[in-house]
Amino acid sequence: MDRPAALAAIQYLRGNLQKGQPVPSGVFVGLSTVDIVYGVDEFPSANTKIAAHSQNVYAGGPAANAAIAFAHLGGEATLVTAVGTHPLAGIVADEMRRNAVQLIDLNPDFDQTPAISSVTVNAKGERNVVSANATRISTPPAQIDEPLLRQAAVVMVDGHHMQACQAWASAARALGMPVVLDGGSWKQGADELLKSVDTAICSADFMPPGCASEPELIAYLQTRGVANIAISRGPEPIQFIFGGQRGTVPIVNVDVVDTMGAGDILHGAFCYYLSMGHALDKALEEASKLATESCRFHGPREWMTRLREPGNESSPARA
Repeated sequence: MDRPAALAAIQYLRGNLQKGQPVPSGVFVGLSTVDIVYGVDEFPSANTKIAAHSQNVYAGGPAANAAIAFAHLGGEATLVTAVGTHPLAGIVADEMRRNAVQLIDLNPDFDQTPAISSVTVNAKGERNVVSANATRISTPPAQIDEPLLRQAAVVMVDGHHMQACQAWASAARALGMPVVLDGGSWKQGADELLKSVDTAICSADFMPPGCASEPELIAYLQTRGVANIAISRGPEPIQFIFGGQRGTVPIVNVDVVDTMGAGDILHGAFCYYLSMGHALDKALEEASKLATESCRFHGPREWMTRLREPGNESSPARA
């Protein structure tokens, strides 16, 4: 298992923060969920009942997990999402507080069940997810917190709660601020959102209408004005085009325990490294190492307490 690169990156960040380098601020707009996660030996087949060997509950969602990763690395993160007043929504609010993430609730009066994801993870670290996502939660037009936005170094959007993503991304673009898209899957309204995005990190499942291949996806994004594009493909190398530079980022081989949240950690870490002044390709490389390392541990949080500096086993990774 190749751990030194990720550990060295964390040590580098902690050293810079200890030297008094300004703490970067990031805004993460999009989905938060309540994730109920079951560990199973094998995925169940139709019309069967199995017993899980573990059960955990987390706050999840692309924007939420990315914000937590950003904050854990040492940044000041703000999550813009819909939470509401339902008792289960308190899971999201409590976890944001515990992880030092400021929360802006898009619909604080929403009293129905929040978005819940049922996740099963098998012995190979593979996962199945059933989720209602944000489609059932209505939100009023988003209001931009301009003082907070002006202090930020980066804004990330995931396309959930699309109007809020569009509003925050457009405002950030007008200020000349980097806007990063977590492109998990194509969503209605994404064409308008892309007008404000300068860096899109997409999964291989992110296919706009009429696109059926990665070259078509890249061409589509470029015609919409997205200057920097990366495509993640699980254990395969990440392909990127940053301006006129083409390249790939290899994925380090690790013993995979659980891939849950790895893509979200990639986006949160990328935003952090970018806000620390790293070049795009370097930010992607370092974020990829950290996201891959997270797959060695259970769930989306265990890496945060298990990745430590060499020679200091009692000290957590966070600065």
